[in-house]
Amino acid sequence: MLGNVLSGAWHGGNATWPLHTRPLLQPAWDYLQRHHEGTLRSPLFPALLSIFTYLLLVLFYTVLDLLAPTWPSIRRYQIHPERTVTWQNIGATLALTTYNHLLYIFPAAVAQWLWRPPVPLPPEAPSLTAFLLGIVGCVVLFDFQYYLWHVLHHRISWLYSTFHAIHHQYRQPFSLVTQYLSAWELFSVGLWTTVDPVLLGCHCLTGWAFMIFNVWVSAEDHCGYDFPWALHRLVPFGLWGGVQRHDIHHLQPGTNFAPFFTHWDWLAGTACASTTKPPRAETEEDESGDSTKASGQRADNGA
Repeated sequence: MLGNVLSGAWHGGNATWPLHTRPLLQPAWDYLQRHHEGTLRSPLFPALLSIFTYLLLVLFYTVLDLLAPTWPSIRRYQIHPERTVTWQNIGATLALTTYNHLLYIFPAAVAQWLWRPPVPLPPEAPSLTAFLLGIVGCVVLFDFQYYLWHVLHHRISWLYSTFHAIHHQYRQPFSLVTQYLSAWELFSVGLWTTVDPVLLGCHCLTGWAFMIFNVWVSAEDHCGYDFPWALHRLVPFGLWGGVQRHDIHHLQPGTNFAPFFTHWDWLAGTACASTTKPPRAETEEDESGDSTKASGQRADNGA
């Protein structure tokens, strides 16, 4: 069969190979449209996709946090092995996340669902090249947007104390700190994640993939574990910040502002690749078990 294909690809003196013009992602896209078109067209779908992805990730990391004190095979990968994530920490962060989603995110999603007609789905899937380049483009654009936003919210004291300080109450972050945010910050991140694929003219499948990637990276940056498969270990030349550099940002908040890459911090002189551990009194578990939490304003004394 292969011989017939190879021999039939030649016509006269010219070598012409049969090229498949059908995108590699087309079968998967056809399946999704055929079986889940109503769900995909709903304006609620992006919000539900983001929330579901986030809950799966934080569930995985939270289970690790609860097992780590008695499982050395897990604890060995913790950036702060002396840290213990308690049920009090989990309850406090989960309460704010739930509050923000119920009071702000869910009503906004429902309003969009009521005011916006179902999203039309293009019949053609993106090519694999367009799919991957679209995600890369969204990552680069989001990285620049959030870097500027982040620097401003550290440099301007009113912005910091009003909107961003709450996120820095935890000097040693764990996965649920990812969305331990003010509503303003949550809206800002969600807006760019939604709008950037539209600005770059990406296929909706590319936009959803970028959304999943963004949630995954954010959770990994806050998880507190430096696993061998962490992205900063896979991307060469130190181009990716990752969990270690973001952990340093929570210890030294005047550094490492970019969410993904390291180039903006290097160019602006805000990069920091290592740090000394904080004083023992700030890292060890106190009687209340709230060892990971400290004053947000005290944490940002270098910003």
